[in-house]
Amino acid sequence: MKNFAALFTALDQTTKTSLKVAAMAEYFRTASDADKLWCVALFSGRRPKRVITTKLLREWAAQKAGLPLWLFEECYPIVGDLAETINLFLPPAEEHKERSLSNWIKELKHLSTLDEEGRKSGILAAWNTLHRTERFLFIKLLTGGFRIGVSQKLMTRALAQATGQDEAVLTHKLMGNWTPDTTTWVDLIETDDPAADLSRPYPFYLAHGVENLDQLGPTSDWFIDRKWDGIRGQFILRQGEHHLWSRGEDLMTDRFPELAKLRDFLPDGTVIDGEILAFQDEKPMSFNALQKRIGRKTVPKKLLAQTPVILMAYDLLEIDGKDIRHETLEKRRNLLANILKNSPIEAPLRLSSEVIGTTWDDFAKERARSRDLHAEGLMLKRRDSPYRAGRRKGDWWKWKIDPLTVDAVMIYAQAGSGRRANLFTDFTFAVKNGNDLVPFTKAYSGLTDEEFRKITTWVKRNTLQRFGPVRSVSAEHVFEIAFEGIQASPRHKSGIALRFPRMLRWRHDKPMDEINTLDDLKDMLRTYG
Repeated sequence: MKNFAALFTALDQTTKTSLKVAAMAEYFRTASDADKLWCVALFSGRRPKRVITTKLLREWAAQKAGLPLWLFEECYPIVGDLAETINLFLPPAEEHKERSLSNWIKELKHLSTLDEEGRKSGILAAWNTLHRTERFLFIKLLTGGFRIGVSQKLMTRALAQATGQDEAVLTHKLMGNWTPDTTTWVDLIETDDPAADLSRPYPFYLAHGVENLDQLGPTSDWFIDRKWDGIRGQFILRQGEHHLWSRGEDLMTDRFPELAKLRDFLPDGTVIDGEILAFQDEKPMSFNALQKRIGRKTVPKKLLAQTPVILMAYDLLEIDGKDIRHETLEKRRNLLANILKNSPIEAPLRLSSEVIGTTWDDFAKERARSRDLHAEGLMLKRRDSPYRAGRRKGDWWKWKIDPLTVDAVMIYAQAGSGRRANLFTDFTFAVKNGNDLVPFTKAYSGLTDEEFRKITTWVKRNTLQRFGPVRSVSAEHVFEIAFEGIQASPRHKSGIALRFPRMLRWRHDKPMDEINTLDDLKDMLRTYG
């Protein structure tokens, strides 16, 4: 654990990419295979499950420190991080026992099998044998909240330096449904076996928002199709078995059972990149319809009938078991069209059509139609582009429609966490309903640090009531709230829920009397819901 703590400290103390990569590469060269594997798992989001509730951890930390719980609760919002608050409260370790990272993870798994008293005894004993940084990391692992300010891309670059392998090859190896319990360092990283995991997807190619159409040149260089409003996914058919992966590396095969039919229509050794859409009467349904199926492990027959899905295909990554990502988009699309041309209409698969136009003005008009088609905008892809890994600029761009907006007044405020623990950053907003104000959404992003500091000062001076960490404030400040979608929600007092709400700007120019109304939101719901 000492070496892993040293790596964490090195990463935490620098903002230089080169130094972060060098520190990780050195760790991958010197640590044991088991520790290296867990380091890769943690840095790629494969964290152990939470062992204990934070409520019990707070109580035990206060008891161990011999201080009242109320004092801990007062300090926690100021520090902004639970593990750091506990670490500051606890007295220094009375003894130190050196145990490896993988050994401590085994201890976490053992603790999860014990009753509450057994867990308490084991956790207090661990706190008493770990130095401060090691203990901080142990608490993070206990709560299942381990995160570190290093992207998987940087970690993969460090792996490439340490192992001498190509970064793109390693990126592909790290995809899929592996955990340190199901593989080894040798099998995952060192073994060159393309068939080691037949379900493994390819790294997704991601696009940046287009910045300037003038930089793109003639429209003839670009293939343009819709940016569909669904769930990005890769459909994989290898050796007669199919797998469906989301962009976030979530295996979704069982959630969309109707896609199993594609095994009857697609050749073996096929990987398609596309969008999972709720689809009825030969047109996409709204994302709100699809959302009813998100998160379900099993889907009842009634919902399958009400919200059927298809895969809207727009790229081919593998054919006859051969990786063709290096081929041009135009060639990949032609091969995809050839595969799909004989698929029957009942197959839950469609080819995303090319949007036709000759000028950027033509495509701007097509983009303006997007919301009516339940699309998010347009995708612009160079016809000669390969399929790359990760988010890159140059060959692929997304040209999204402008968000929906309303003006609303802030009525509640709550402090943030981490570096913003001393600022009020999480706000609840309301619209008018007659003479009343009705809360309808929360938002916590979109303002600058300077704006957050200004609103924090105002909140402290204008608090009306306190409800734990939440403060009720006078309804004075108007904000323009942007969002991507709107849907009915019986769980909310307003009857409405927004998709991806954020603060677009602080409307110093608008008085509270001019904010939008609940009827305005209901009109939007009827139009866009």
